[in-house]
Amino acid sequence: MTRPPQLPDLALPAGRRVYFASDFHLGAPDAARSLERERRIVRWLDAAAQDAAAIYLLGDIFDFWFEYRHAIPRGFIRLQGKLAELTDAGLPVTFFTGNHDMWMFDYFTKELNIPVLRHPVSQRIGGHQFHIGHGDGLGPGDHTYKVLKRVFASPVAQWLFARLHPNLGIGIANRWSRHSRLQNGAADEEYFGEDEWLLTYCREVQQQFPHEYYVFGHRHLPLDVEVGVGSRYINLGEWVNYCSYGVYDGNQLELRHFEQGK
Repeated sequence: MTRPPQLPDLALPAGRRVYFASDFHLGAPDAARSLERERRIVRWLDAAAQDAAAIYLLGDIFDFWFEYRHAIPRGFIRLQGKLAELTDAGLPVTFFTGNHDMWMFDYFTKELNIPVLRHPVSQRIGGHQFHIGHGDGLGPGDHTYKVLKRVFASPVAQWLFARLHPNLGIGIANRWSRHSRLQNGAADEEYFGEDEWLLTYCREVQQQFPHEYYVFGHRHLPLDVEVGVGSRYINLGEWVNYCSYGVYDGNQLELRHFEQGK
């Protein structure tokens, strides 16, 4: 196993916190419910910004995303406007691509000053070492998806999709994305204990490159599981049902829920 890429250390001033969230799945299951969720996310960002040193968004922020050269998917303007406001004020925000929004390119970086990362990275934040990513395709199993991911990540596939008119391409992709989510929904809600692929991945990394925290999304279950002595795997859950997120105060990382049930 190769050493994960290491981002520069992030100092954490007294009284400041780092926030993590993933799997907003904006756009699903329909426009009305997505808009309600988007407004809740904006309220969460407003609350987090009061003491945030940084915010990490760990993928599947959108149920589908593709950046044409001169077009992006319609909607989500409240989220984009809020992120622009935060980054313009100097608050660092980092995006990781997920399996639903892997076709993010440079729009967020150029327009919102938000770096977009495609693979898990390690970073020392405050006094602890973190390993952070979306979580798709890691660990054993899931071989069909791993093949599909290589296809979707290829420049040839991206070039071919970009040849479709946005009305057709985005329409097809939205139907595919929702169908896939509905098919896999039951599996997303089941905890597999020691057979969790991401937990296996964390323990493999831990043997060679120790971290105190492994932070991922993708599984749609809020989880806090021991990897080894002094090391934990945190899954951030999702915002369709749980409105769950992680907050790190320099001493510990804990899961919380925002306006759950509203």
